[in-house]
Amino acid sequence: MNKEYLKTGNDKKKLKKTHSTPKRKILIAVILIVFAFSGSFLIYYILQITLNTQTPMVVVVSGSMEPTLLKGDLLFLQGKDPAQIKNGTIIGKEGDIIVFDARNLPGWTHPPNDPIVHRVVDKWYDGGWFFRTKGDANFVVDEAPVPESRILGVVVGRIPYIGWIKILLTDSGLLIPLLVIVSALLIISIIWDIVKKDDDGRDKKKGEEELIYTPEAKNNISVREIEFDYTESK
Repeated sequence: MNKEYLKTGNDKKKLKKTHSTPKRKILIAVILIVFAFSGSFLIYYILQITLNTQTPMVVVVSGSMEPTLLKGDLLFLQGKDPAQIKNGTIIGKEGDIIVFDARNLPGWTHPPNDPIVHRVVDKWYDGGWFFRTKGDANFVVDEAPVPESRILGVVVGRIPYIGWIKILLTDSGLLIPLLVIVSALLIISIIWDIVKKDDDGRDKKKGEEELIYTPEAKNNISVREIEFDYTESK
């Protein structure tokens, strides 16, 4: 007696396990997008709390503090009690380096929009703390004192050159277009996954008769016994 093995139809439960879930891919893509946009803000918020300042990082955009600080350096700032900010002299250059906002500050003509990074060369108290500042590379002190309310923080660390990315993107006007392009690519990626899911669904309907074999699929094999008569006919 011979046995003939016949393959049965697809096991739908097993088929579901053999295919990756498009929904899971889409969910991962959405999480990555959210993390990409919110991750930097979260890190910035943590730095604000840790360093006790609303502006924990700035980029040096001029050469007024050379050779101590160079254009393109990324600086880390820490909020500090104005009374504890170290005073210095023009010659000794031992004062703290502070970052301040001089926009619309009395006595300043045409102040830059970016925060100024200069060293403290004198300080005094007059109903509040005031600071006289100067860039290490400049020949004269700044034109007007800086009140404590305008100080963003004291420089406590730096990463050389990394700020050039921000400078180049800002000066070239490519910062916003680059963000738009990255966002568009991420959205296209999600749409592509959804379209691919629909295509896979149509292909599955067309190929319902296609068999997928796994070690567990052996239970799907049925056996049909076929009898052969070997008696010689006379």
